[in-house]
Amino acid sequence: MSHRRIDFILGESPPARLDKALARDVPEEANLSRTRLGRLIEEGAVTVDGAVVQDPRAKVAEGQVVHISVEEAAESHILPEDIPLSVVFEDDDLIVIDKPAGMVVHPAPGSPSGTLVNALLAHCGDDLSGVGGMKRPGIVHRIDKDTTGLLVVAKSDAAHHGLAAQFEKHTVERYYQTLVYGVPDANDPRLRGVKGASFEAGNILRMTTQLARHKTDRQRQAVLFQGGRHAVTRARTVERFGTPPVLALLECWLETGRTHQIRVHMSHAGHGLVGDATYGGRRKLAKAALPEATAEAIRAFPRQALHAAVLGFEHPVTGENLRFEAPLPPDMAALLQLLREGPVDPSA
Repeated sequence: MSHRRIDFILGESPPARLDKALARDVPEEANLSRTRLGRLIEEGAVTVDGAVVQDPRAKVAEGQVVHISVEEAAESHILPEDIPLSVVFEDDDLIVIDKPAGMVVHPAPGSPSGTLVNALLAHCGDDLSGVGGMKRPGIVHRIDKDTTGLLVVAKSDAAHHGLAAQFEKHTVERYYQTLVYGVPDANDPRLRGVKGASFEAGNILRMTTQLARHKTDRQRQAVLFQGGRHAVTRARTVERFGTPPVLALLECWLETGRTHQIRVHMSHAGHGLVGDATYGGRRKLAKAALPEATAEAIRAFPRQALHAAVLGFEHPVTGENLRFEAPLPPDMAALLQLLREGPVDPSA
């Protein structure tokens, strides 16, 4: 396999560790993340002053000459599949997809094919550069299998590196729409007693907790207040449904992006998502609050009612500010129409 050679000299006052020094001084056009550099060091692909160094923590000094040998991108072991995609935007470096419900983002045990990555390999073909040393789409964030909406994927190393940095810094704009049980309200005394819940100006619910895998069910996430990973979700009520109100359409936005974050946080707040069986989003509705046909449609909704509606970020190569919006998918749109207008009387 062919290699490309990257040579440079460590600058003034480099970080003490080799991996950190390389991450600081490696030429920007090399598009090598610190994670990738760490792997290259351990694989013996890095020399310092002519000697191979395989310890990422090795000490370095100003003026040392670094040589990195990077293998050209290999073909992915994941097979391309001709699966239709809803493409919102595409250029040489990235692609934005409006993902349908039921599609897994990346192959995994239980979902070896039919994924977004399989579809992208077929769609992009030879346009894919070597993301992480492999010709494959660069997945920088995910949305759940049964969540719909916008997802950006890198097609080049430069885009992958730049997008990953924006997600790490939490500068990516992400807004979701979801239908939940109950109505979050600052005047609700029950919510005032929920640990991690607070309200900001404009009746905006702010959930601040730690999240980690559930101790007994590894498919779920659990709310913690020690350990785990910091997670912040905000939610604003857009519309209320029922008399009295028993459901709400929320706009949620993420300060962090953890697995199942909105679903876990809203469940913890006592406002589980309609259709979310994993986190208890199937609840009884007061009989008088909604027409029976509408209540039955709520109970029968087959997935979590969650849609990634807005995605905004800086193009990692051109620097252009990009912002995309995706309309609600047909199933959620139909459910909201039923809530707003009521069931049709067949005798009318």
